[in-house]
Amino acid sequence: MSFQSLWAATAPDVPAFPRLTESLQADVLVIGAGFQGLSAALHLAEAGVDVVVLEAGQPGSGASGRNGGQVIPGLKDDPDALDRLWGPQATEFAGSTADVVFDLVARLGLDCDAVRDGWIQAGTKPVHLAGLHERMAQWAARGAPVQWLEAEDMAREIGSQSFAGGWIDRRAGKLHPLKYARELARVATAAGARIFGGSPVASLLREGTGWRAELASGPAVRAERVLLATNVYTPPTLNRDLARATVPANSFQIATRPLPPALLAQILPNGAVVSEARRVGTYFRIGPGNRLMLGGRGQFSDPTRATHFRRIEAEMRTRFGSVLGQDIEIEHRWFGRVGMTADHRIRICEPEPGMLLATGFNGRGVALSTALGKAFAAYLTQGAAMPFPVAKTIKTLPFHALHALYGTVAIEYYRLRDRFD
Repeated sequence: MSFQSLWAATAPDVPAFPRLTESLQADVLVIGAGFQGLSAALHLAEAGVDVVVLEAGQPGSGASGRNGGQVIPGLKDDPDALDRLWGPQATEFAGSTADVVFDLVARLGLDCDAVRDGWIQAGTKPVHLAGLHERMAQWAARGAPVQWLEAEDMAREIGSQSFAGGWIDRRAGKLHPLKYARELARVATAAGARIFGGSPVASLLREGTGWRAELASGPAVRAERVLLATNVYTPPTLNRDLARATVPANSFQIATRPLPPALLAQILPNGAVVSEARRVGTYFRIGPGNRLMLGGRGQFSDPTRATHFRRIEAEMRTRFGSVLGQDIEIEHRWFGRVGMTADHRIRICEPEPGMLLATGFNGRGVALSTALGKAFAAYLTQGAAMPFPVAKTIKTLPFHALHALYGTVAIEYYRLRDRFD
């Protein structure tokens, strides 16, 4: 079974960023060339900061280039809860994260298939509707362009009779995540950032008042400040606490053959992206080449097992089999890792002076990591206040090595609860 993503199959070839072959000095070192690291590098370079980015693979080779490409504002918490937890400034920032993405795309002319057609959070059962309506009402009270959708509205917007109701957030949209990552790398380089691919950092050490990142191949980068933007792909040798702060959940996605116009007129005809309100739900959209894409969480064990994809394919048949037929032709299957925290909240930490890190984007990474990268740049250059609390120690998960096992059991438990709601 091939695991080439639809994104890799539909993104144009670009030259690889070179390996670091000589030692360098910089004002700020960014480790990791996903959305968070590239956004930070871009905004730092635009502010005149000398910034170097080190990436183990190539820009977008991790979660940033494999996700569903849904640009969703907000966090998993309702806005009222976020007000109480971290204050109104955190809620305002969370609500603006999609704006940051689409403003960047427009300002810099990023070629990444970005479209702002909204996000639907869908309830599959009546038990979901009260909570969804309350969330929508809280955002509406803050001026967000949101709208409630009854079951018949959902059927028209989605092309499936599977949903009891939901709401649409017009701030949201979609893009091609691998193209977006590569475009961020392009404009960051044009602004003056120095980006190196194929350059995994073997160690990060304090040196005087700054930091020294060493590659196993020998070269090093010295910088006064460092942003560790490796999220769930952090090796313990780089930062043990960051590596133990999240559970690396597997996310599986599939994409159909290109759909003919008659089917596109029925399935997501207005271009919205959708995610379900179930505990273990799916998310879906129309992707490149007019293909229906669907993804969801799976077990934490070997992600190459065919059983993971059979479950996702069954979900697609359940939702869209009446339109597509039961013999749906799947052309692409792929997977990636998502950093999940126990409370579904972001973790931001400054464990030592001059070192910043963030992890736990919990399925909101496209918008949130881009906006946080911009906020980190302002924090480092202007001392601007961060939108969320910056801890001195990162909250790690006890018995982290066992969480993959616990996570697999938990997913099956939550699937069972979803079934009997």
